[in-house]
Amino acid sequence: MDRRASIRHLLASSGALVALPAWAHGWSKDQLPSGEGFLSPDQESMLTSMVDTILPAVEKGIGGLKVGVDKFLINLFDQCYEADIQSNIGTQLVQLSEKSKALFDRDFQECSMAERNSVLLAYAQSEDENEKSFFDLIKSETIRGFRTSREVMTRYHKYRVAPGHYNGCVDIDT
Repeated sequence: MDRRASIRHLLASSGALVALPAWAHGWSKDQLPSGEGFLSPDQESMLTSMVDTILPAVEKGIGGLKVGVDKFLINLFDQCYEADIQSNIGTQLVQLSEKSKALFDRDFQECSMAERNSVLLAYAQSEDENEKSFFDLIKSETIRGFRTSREVMTRYHKYRVAPGHYNGCVDIDT
């Protein structure tokens, strides 16, 4: 065991911990630089339209776009999925655009809600395994993003973010 190296690492890490609060104070996700993701802006717009079709905003409720599920999906697919799944998502979004242009002479984003529903229903019932797995992935992650959003958890599931103070040492009368 090298004590000098251990002490050196301990001092370096304690110095970093002292500097961390000053660096991390007051930052938010909006202030971070946005990097180039694997999706083009047109594909991100199509993904947003898919979220709006799967979870539309109702009159007295909330929808997928209101809680930010589209941004959640873009970040999730960009940061948490492997390259082969990302490439499948990209190619399926291109094919979705081509399919909507062939059926309705419009981009998927410009189609009405009924037209978008019919295109997505065709994907859900497709014989092609890539199309079906693409739709199932988008649908399941959209629902997961919606159900785990802060607004849905606090408003509908009555989840309290900080339910109370924890007292580890409590005297109990026996």
